Amino acid sequence: MERSLILFKPDAVQRRLCGRLLSRIEDKGLSLVGLKLMRITPELSRQHYAEHVSKPFYPHLEKFITAGPVVALVVEGPGAVAVMRTLMGPTNGRDAAPGTIRGDFGHSRQMNLIHGSDSVESAAREIAIYFQESELVSYDLTLATWLAAPDET
Repeated sequence: MERSLILFKPDAVQRRLCGRLLSRIEDKGLSLVGLKLMRITPELSRQHYAEHVSKPFYPHLEKFITAGPVVALVVEGPGAVAVMRTLMGPTNGRDAAPGTIRGDFGHSRQMNLIHGSDSVESAAREIAIYFQESELVSYDLTLATWLAAPDET
């Protein structure tokens, strides 16, 4: 099973979209294995976005991600990273197709509602930043046999 870190960013929390976004993830068939409401500090932001800290846009990114609470979650399922990237849509909501989270709810590049890990390696690194292993709960999904054939998991 693959895992991905997902953040509902401050704009999603402020716009009261968390329940709708979570429903879309669950409707897609991914399992929720970790969930918390939290505030990202500047230090945590620098750790999460380490590859962007020296870039000119980083101060705006840090100001945005630390501006309000976020919902951090870990989802699990076959191809979870790619599934979530498709479900989210392109970074800029103006470029995102209807039916994607950003296409249906977003209209901005920076205020793009949701973060999802971009690779399995990034997911492992990001999950470790936000969650201790004891905070993650894997479980057998009783309807799993109805979501994908055995050779697809």
